[in-house]
Parts: sequence; structure tokens; C-alpha cells
Amino acid sequence: MSHTTQGTLLLSKLGIAFELHPYDYDPEAPRIGLHAAEALGIDPSQTFKTLMAEVDGKPVCVVIPSDAEASMKKLAATFGGKSAAMMKVPDAERLTGYKVGGIGPFGQKRKVPTALDETAELYDSIYINAGQRGLLLAIAPADAAKAADMRVADLTA
Repeated sequence: MSHTTQGTLLLSKLGIAFELHPYDYDPEAPRIGLHAAEALGIDPSQTFKTLMAEVDGKPVCVVIPSDAEASMKKLAATFGGKSAAMMKVPDAERLTGYKVGGIGPFGQKRKVPTALDETAELYDSIYINAGQRGLLLAIAPADAAKAADMRVADLTA
């Protein structure tokens, strides 16, 4: 399995430091982010999941702790919209070029407005999907925000 993804290529091109952390992906795991955190022995609140959503029908990407739920109200407000909903799996895969369970915020096929939950700033580094099932990367929150042009906001319920 190659550990090169569109996400790692982008980070390398930008000269942003990151560390790769492969793990055994379990397609049966009810919550991929929590499963990844457990597999790597990392605190779930330091492991961030990447969710694709729509605000007023327009695609957005949000990166939140794997042990939290996104607040649709806060999500809509962050992107200046009225209502938010999770994106359907086929749409998310088509838009990002990644498979669900392997979606990361870096190097997506189409650039969409992206936000990072403010709790990321509590850590020196956070773990985010590298763009492949079974592969996380550790990155400084400020670098993550810069690489994916993310606004930092309170996004969780």
C-alpha cells in the first residue's frame, strides 16, 4: 500500500511538516475516527474526522474531534448560511476524490470552504486522515489550517 495521497503530495509541495501513522482499517467499525484513535493509541479528542456537508446546498468540509458530533446550526453560521446537512456518501466521494473512511481535508479534488474545530488549538499536533483508509497524519493545527485554508471555529454540538 502506497502512503502517497493527493493530501500528502499537497503538504509536501507546500513544505509543511507531517508524520504518517498507518493503522489497520476496519470497514465494519461503527465510527472510523474512534477506531483509528484506538488502533494508534491516541486520545480521540486529538484525532480529527473530516466530514463533508452542505450549507444552503453548497459543499463545505469540516474537521472535528472524532469523539464529537458536528452542530448543524454552528456549521451553517460558520459558513454564513441558514441551514446545514451532511453530504450523501456518493456526493462526498465524487467531490473529494477520496473514499469515505479515507476522506481528509488536504488535496481534495475540488476546493471547498473548510473549517477546523477550535479545540485543535489545544494540541501541539493533531491527527487527521491523510486521504486513504487506514492512514492518519500528525500535523500542527496552524499548519493544517494553512494547508487547507481552514477557518477555525466552534463546530461541535
